[in-house]
Amino acid sequence: METLHQRIEEAVAAIRQRCEAKIRVGIILGTGLDAMADKVQDDTVIPYGEIPNFPLSTVEFHAGRLVIGTLGGQSVGVMKGRHHCYEGHTPQEVTFPVRVLRALGAEILIVTNAVGGMNPMMPPGTIVAVTDHINLMGVNPLVGPNDDTLGPRFPDMSQPYDRTLIDLAERVALEQRLAMAKGVLVGVLGPNLETAAEYRMLRGIGADVVSMSMVPENIVAIHAGMRVLGFSVVTDACLPDALKPADISEIVRTANEAGPHLDALVTGLLSKLDG
Repeated sequence: METLHQRIEEAVAAIRQRCEAKIRVGIILGTGLDAMADKVQDDTVIPYGEIPNFPLSTVEFHAGRLVIGTLGGQSVGVMKGRHHCYEGHTPQEVTFPVRVLRALGAEILIVTNAVGGMNPMMPPGTIVAVTDHINLMGVNPLVGPNDDTLGPRFPDMSQPYDRTLIDLAERVALEQRLAMAKGVLVGVLGPNLETAAEYRMLRGIGADVVSMSMVPENIVAIHAGMRVLGFSVVTDACLPDALKPADISEIVRTANEAGPHLDALVTGLLSKLDG
């Protein structure tokens, strides 16, 4: 059987045949937030299906393309669409693109997603810089044999989301007069949304927003020695005492409306990165 290292090398070799640029920042775009990829300059667009060992996205709102180019003066590799464990992918498959971005040179990973908001001070449309997470997905992409060339057996998670990058995001948001909150994300498996009792429990253990993504990608990025910045866009209010049926089209519309503000925030942040 091929090792993980070999599968990464195959994917990187195929990408290098299309684009030789070294990536500094990897970006993963969530539901309704993929318009940012259209702002990448001098871009090379590669469908996931043309990258060896890349899983295919089966979710309607995830395009499934890797976009390599320049954004905010930085060399970026942008995943236009992600993968989820609820699609039937293993945690290792979900996070394989993070491994590839790292092998392409990415030192920083910016992860975005659409989330349910359980904090009443974070209504739909709020951009949240994730400061920490709680993994209730029941899976972990690091389970199994560890390849010491990719990362340590027991990676430290005392700072899963880089505080210096969060501080920079706060400064950029202030300069651009964009509202940005900070909060804790809890990751669940999905695909069903939560019950009122579950929202109450998740809020009670310290989470502000809930998601079916970001956590596995963060774990692998930390394992690989990357600095991570997470942005969540609240797309629906998940208040247990005033819970309404979820409307997926409304969730996507809210993400689309917040997208330009998130684009401006990320682009502004990239333009201020040192080095």
